[in-house]
Amino acid sequence: MSEPLIIAVPSKGRLKEQVDEWLADCGLDLAVSGGARGYLASLKGLPGAQVRLLSASDIADALGAGEAHFGITGEDLLRERGDLESRVLLLRALGFGRADLVVAAPKSWLDVDTMADLEEVAHDYLARTGRRMRVATKYLVQTRSFFARHGVVDYRITESGGATEGAPAAGAAELVVDITTTGATLAANGLKVLSDGLILKSQAQLTASLKAVWSADQLATAERLLRAVEARASALASATLVWPATGNGAETRVVDRLTAAGASRRPNGLLIEAGRAAEAAAALTAAGLGPVTVSRPDFVFEVECPPFSTLKQQVL
Repeated sequence: MSEPLIIAVPSKGRLKEQVDEWLADCGLDLAVSGGARGYLASLKGLPGAQVRLLSASDIADALGAGEAHFGITGEDLLRERGDLESRVLLLRALGFGRADLVVAAPKSWLDVDTMADLEEVAHDYLARTGRRMRVATKYLVQTRSFFARHGVVDYRITESGGATEGAPAAGAAELVVDITTTGATLAANGLKVLSDGLILKSQAQLTASLKAVWSADQLATAERLLRAVEARASALASATLVWPATGNGAETRVVDRLTAAGASRRPNGLLIEAGRAAEAAAALTAAGLGPVTVSRPDFVFEVECPPFSTLKQQVL
């Protein structure tokens, strides 16, 4: 019996709910083994796959170590492991689990609004106190890289084990680098985000491990998964236009014009970007064609699947 394709998904919280909803929307319902508190699951319609429920942080570790073939977790956690391109392949941003990784300073620092201001203050702080400014964070790798790009060197990191945003008020640090969705928690703790202090706009990513061992069977299962995911994503962005065909010159001209603008011919009509459906329907009816029926497909399976082609090229 061949080894299964291992897929790691979040085990709890809002991110788990969003991943479950996304998988179901792709026609891949999650069935947990051992009840609601189980840590293994399967995907309806995808035999050959085994789902492991892990924490978001453990998913990033499992992908980097090659213990899972696919995983869904935040990009912030994936990048924090360093050397992203050699360890994992980001296949699709999923549009949920959004958060910004930012640099925040006390609101009382009225003369500090940018990283350049921070560099000056850090230098003055060292000269005045003999100590480097402390930056509380859980994101050591990305903090060091971002500060280096902005020429800020007179600081030291205080690794945060709890509520990072509370570190300045507690006297444990002068600055923080932390994840935020609305900025409300930072503001409530007397902090402001620097105007150029955005390190990363993070969201959940469907990710493949480049460190895992990929067999032919596991790649075949991966292809089925990615084709379903891409077909659903394409459908959500598309609309189908159908009308009684005439084959006359007016029909040919308007269809040629629409396909030149990005629509795709289908045996019974056109597939077009959903936002352009009304415009295309108007062009068809103006040419005397109709009635034009516009519908939204559930899935659009194309011949090519670029994410799988990229994956296969990198792991073989």
